[in-house]
Amino acid sequence: MGFKEETLAERNEKAAKARQAQLEKFRARATANESTRVERGAERAAVHAARETRMAGRKADKQAAAERVVQERAAAEVAKLEAEKQAFIAHEKETADNAARKIKAHADQKLARDERYAARKKRRK
Repeated sequence: MGFKEETLAERNEKAAKARQAQLEKFRARATANESTRVERGAERAAVHAARETRMAGRKADKQAAAERVVQERAAAEVAKLEAEKQAFIAHEKETADNAARKIKAHADQKLARDERYAARKKRRK
């Protein structure tokens, strides 16, 4: 008794049946996974929407923070300029007061000198 070899037609038929069986197995698994695939797609869409919402919120927060920083810098610059202006005004007032004091002191000295001169003249007469 020997080994009976299959003919080409038998081998082709056997291969076709195996392909058909694999195809049916795949289709059965695909239909079973269809509901889970839809659920996973819905979950992914929800996760994506939540991520987009968070990203939009972060972007708005960053933009608001940047605007706050710009406003704070502008306010600081205005305050600095106002402080410089007040310092300049105070310096000018101090300078004017010093000049007025010097003029008054000079006038007082001159008046005292003139009084001494007048007293000397009066004594000599």
